[in-house]
Amino acid sequence: MLFRGRTVTAMVLLTALASVLVTLTAAERWLLAGSGAETPAGAAPSEIEGLTERESARLNEVLDLIERKYFLPVDREKLLDGAIRGMINMLDDPYSAYLNKDEAEQLADSIEGTFSGIGARLQVRGGKVIVESALRNSPAERAGLHPQDVILSVNGHSLLGVDLNEAVRLIRGPKGTKAKLVVQREGVSDPFQLILVRDEIDLESVFSRLTPDGIGIIELRQFALNSLDKFKAALEELEAGGMKALVIDVRNNPGGPLPAVVSIAQLFIPKGEPVVQVESREDGREVTVSQGSKKPYPVAVLINRGSASAAEVLAAALQESADALLIGERTFGKGTVQVSYESEVDEGSQVKLTIAKWLTPSGEWVHDKGVLPDITVEQPEYFKVARLSRERSLVRDMTAEDVKSLQIMLKALGYAPGRTDGYFDAATEKALKDFQRNEGLPVTGRTDEATADQLEQRMRDMIADPANDRQLNRALDALRVRIGLAPADGGTAEAESVSGIQAPADKTRTEEE
Repeated sequence: MLFRGRTVTAMVLLTALASVLVTLTAAERWLLAGSGAETPAGAAPSEIEGLTERESARLNEVLDLIERKYFLPVDREKLLDGAIRGMINMLDDPYSAYLNKDEAEQLADSIEGTFSGIGARLQVRGGKVIVESALRNSPAERAGLHPQDVILSVNGHSLLGVDLNEAVRLIRGPKGTKAKLVVQREGVSDPFQLILVRDEIDLESVFSRLTPDGIGIIELRQFALNSLDKFKAALEELEAGGMKALVIDVRNNPGGPLPAVVSIAQLFIPKGEPVVQVESREDGREVTVSQGSKKPYPVAVLINRGSASAAEVLAAALQESADALLIGERTFGKGTVQVSYESEVDEGSQVKLTIAKWLTPSGEWVHDKGVLPDITVEQPEYFKVARLSRERSLVRDMTAEDVKSLQIMLKALGYAPGRTDGYFDAATEKALKDFQRNEGLPVTGRTDEATADQLEQRMRDMIADPANDRQLNRALDALRVRIGLAPADGGTAEAESVSGIQAPADKTRTEEE
């Protein structure tokens, strides 16, 4: 089966109403080369030919045997799909995949308009469905799904050993329906359940605002081929408004097309300086250099464990080539490039294949390592707390992860649960009663659906309040110092925050609860 490069009109976004898979892609005929010229990518090496007569005979022999001898009728199309998937699976690469015609159409539908789902970026690794990041304001984020969480099952269907397309099919569903996920989290002894209500996922990717003291904030939720136009419009509006410094927020940004992020990075990197390196088996290593110019104002970039792929390209490029300050947490660590190829024989089917790896301007491969911030700042513990169970009430003398979440929420809201280790003691009961009383709920000292809903709404309100965003506020203070203003907290910034010289990776400052 022959596959040809398929021109991409949007980033790869595999949701099918359920989840988001965004991979760093090239615009699938081209990768940007170091000279600024465009270079073909993804063409098969000319010396590679099709199956030999013996190889073809091996496959035909098995196909014939199955069709003649298997005790149940078989569908030849499904067998052929399975053979292709088997070749892809042998690569042991979570980012390479085969999509038959129906799956490719579902992918195109999800790219072209509004869709419903849980808003989580997933990958399959070692037979497990793993969360890479949750999109901002999505059901996945509201439910407390974290990067590296393993989704064991959905609505009673096991996800162990399934491929990504099957996982998406099982998780997907219309807006307003529930996805009951069983999740395993590192550091938590037992799996726990999260119930998510599927919702429409907002594909708007660029949001901006200007603080009263002249610091611009641009939030990039994901990269698409039109991200440059939207980003430039936001940037020009901020600059026209007298912006003195800029925060670029790529937290929980799962990535997108390589040309989109390169174009944005060039707005800040001096001409001739490296933006990214791409290394492939066919073309070796190529360096993309900037055709832009450096901005006259300081820049900070917010990153976290949900910043992946193209978001990491931008963060590393601005850190190494534009003197930007990175603030937040270590990023996810996805350092590969994918291209989708459309079949020339089986109309509508596609193969998405990893064809290269990308490296930072200095040549570092961040795959499975991530990009390190200059200043590490952890968000408050309640930012990462999981949803409370609606399947059971939490009561006195119970020990559970749900109880720990309850205690963290109560503490964040100013109540006094006494402990946050997951044991429901008298102090926790009193704190819960106080909350119920103040919220006009039945005062029972045990959780019910109304109490859980109200607690989580209060948490969402706190998380949405910029005053509680430690990472953003740390970035704003660092930039205030750089432009000669006093930090809002009245403190002073450390030397590495204002010097423009990056601290060694093992000596970055850490702020955490």
